[in-house]
Amino acid sequence: MKTLPHQTRRRALLVTAGIAALGPLAAAAQDAAKDYPSKTITLVVPYAAGGSSDTRARQIAEKLAKILGKPVIVDNKAGGNGNIGTDAIARATPDGHTIGIGNFAPLAVNKALYPKLSYDPKTDLVPVVLIEKGPVVLVVSDKSAHKSLNELMTAGKATPGKMSYASAGSGGAYHLAGEMFNVAAGTSAVHIPYKGGGPATNDLLGGTVDYMFDMVPATLGYINATPPKMRALALANDKRLPALPDVPTFAELGIKNMEISNWFGIIAPKGTPPAIVNKLNEAINKALQEPDLAQRITSQGNVIGGGSPQDFAKFIDAESARWTKLIKERGVQGE
Repeated sequence: MKTLPHQTRRRALLVTAGIAALGPLAAAAQDAAKDYPSKTITLVVPYAAGGSSDTRARQIAEKLAKILGKPVIVDNKAGGNGNIGTDAIARATPDGHTIGIGNFAPLAVNKALYPKLSYDPKTDLVPVVLIEKGPVVLVVSDKSAHKSLNELMTAGKATPGKMSYASAGSGGAYHLAGEMFNVAAGTSAVHIPYKGGGPATNDLLGGTVDYMFDMVPATLGYINATPPKMRALALANDKRLPALPDVPTFAELGIKNMEISNWFGIIAPKGTPPAIVNKLNEAINKALQEPDLAQRITSQGNVIGGGSPQDFAKFIDAESARWTKLIKERGVQGE
C-alpha cells in the first residue's frame, strides 16, 4: 500500500479530528431543536398595534402556540420606519425564543435610506419564512378624469412635473412604487408624502393629488363602495387577483417591471441554530396551510407566502438589490 506523504497524512488527521469535534456540536444542535421551544416565544412586531402586520402577527402567534405547544406573545416595538423593532430582534438571544416580523422596509430598503442603520439585515438576521405578499394597486379618485392607466400616463407626459401622487411617507413602499412607475412609464409626477395612509387617502378623494399606490386591502372598501369612491387602474402583480378580478396588471397594459408588494415574513437573530430555524419554518408553513388563516390572507387580496428559509433569503436579496438601485438612481431619501 502506498504511504501518504507526511503533510498529506497530517491534513487528513486534522480533517478527521474536525469532523469528530463537530459531532457533539451537531448533536447538541439537534437536541436543542428537539427540546424547542422550552418556554414562551416572543414575536416582536416593529410597528404599532392595530396595523396589518400586527394583526397578521397575532394570527400567526395563535397558530404557532397550538402547533409548538408553548405560548407565543406579541411585543410591539414601533418607530424608525421599523428600525427600532428590527434592531431589537437582531440583538435578542439567538435561541429561537425571540423572533420577529421582518418586512419590506427594514429588510430590503432601509439600509439604502439610512446610512447609520444600527443593524445589518444581511448579517445580523436570519430569514425563517415569507408569510405573505401584499400586491400594490394604483388608484385614483372615482371623480378623476382619468378612466384608464393609458389616460393617466398620457396626461402625465403632456404636463411634465404637474401631476402628483400621494404616499404614507417618504421612503416607503408606496413612494418607491411611484418612483418606479415614473421610470417605467416615462412620467415625472411629483411625490407628496403624508404622515400616514389616512391623510393621503383623504387628499386623493378630495382631488388634491392625482393618484396613489396602496395595498389592496386598504383600497377595497373604497373601490367596492356604493357609489365607488376609488377607481383601480392597474395592479402591480404578476397576475390578477380574485379580490380585484377586473383590474388588469401593469404587464397586461404594457408596463414591465412593475411587480411591487409590501411583503413580510418571520426572522430570527443571527446565530439561531439552523435546526430551530427549520422547526419554526415547518410550523409556520403548516399554519399558512390552515384554511381559516389562508382565507384571511387571500380574501384581503394578499398572496400566501411559505417556502424554505433559503427561499426567503433569496427573495430578500433580490428585493434589496432592486430597490437599492432605484433609491440611488432617483435620489430617494427617508424621513
